[in-house]
Amino acid sequence: MLKVSSSPHAKSKDTTTGIMLDVIIALIPALVMSVFYFGMRALALCAVCTGTAVLSEYISRKVMKRNNTIGDLSAVVTGIILSFNLPSTLPLWMGALGSVIAIVVVKQMFGGIGQNFVNPAITARIILMSSFASSMSSWAVPFTKSFSDAVTTASPMALLANVCKGSATVEQAGLPSLSQMLLGMRAGSMGEVCAVALIAGGIYLVARKVISPVIPVCFVGTVGVFMFLYSGFDITFTAYQLLGGGLLLGAIFMATDYTTSPMTKWGKVIFGVGCGLITSVIRVFGSLPEGVSYSIILMNILVPHIENLTRPKVFGQVKEKKEAKQA
Repeated sequence: MLKVSSSPHAKSKDTTTGIMLDVIIALIPALVMSVFYFGMRALALCAVCTGTAVLSEYISRKVMKRNNTIGDLSAVVTGIILSFNLPSTLPLWMGALGSVIAIVVVKQMFGGIGQNFVNPAITARIILMSSFASSMSSWAVPFTKSFSDAVTTASPMALLANVCKGSATVEQAGLPSLSQMLLGMRAGSMGEVCAVALIAGGIYLVARKVISPVIPVCFVGTVGVFMFLYSGFDITFTAYQLLGGGLLLGAIFMATDYTTSPMTKWGKVIFGVGCGLITSVIRVFGSLPEGVSYSIILMNILVPHIENLTRPKVFGQVKEKKEAKQA
């Protein structure tokens, strides 16, 4: 029997579970380094966020009488990425609350995987930041012996904010060295500190063709060009901006989310450049030292419009002419 169906007709061996497994593998280097720098507390926070995310998805799907989807591993990825956006000193119950918000409110209430219009992990982080600003801004010094003895310090982005305001130079700001920024020996959210680990994960995802390099390159490249011009061609300042904060984590693992990013080539370019511009403007002129999360959320909302503008014309399609208005 001849079966007629709508396009696309191309079949692929890729599955949601397989793609999410690749993302989990790509996140492992950053997780290992976060445990190395911040101790078992980082692993505990990651486990709580991930476990709560999976449990929340299971319960919410049951309550909503939908087929359970915990086997696709998307909840696991959401939990890990959320934990990467949190300080290692954050109380575990706050991390659990963030997972419930990400899965139940942002994802399942909009229909589940593929239906949410903003990134669940980023939205949960913003809500936690707005609700528990003090706890979400307490950055542990790497290699603290125990959680009870944790010493907090200013993040590199907070120090760079002083440079942007003109109250200090890069040399006077008390920043870690660039090598420390690259390797992760600095304060920050537990999964964002080690640039080498994040880049390694990004290379793996590109090699596996899980993500396209267009969005990360446009995102990071736009921030680099903006900061280079703003600083008067100061390479050192630009390098700190690229390695500091959650830029690499956001560009590689969050801005490339299939559901909340454009599918078209030029749409990806516009999305990446938009994220980079908004991030840069917030970092330089905003009251917050970091703007990655807000930039991605704002561009997530614009994705439908970006795709409408960049959608290619169907082969053979003839544009309908508007009927002449009757006099």
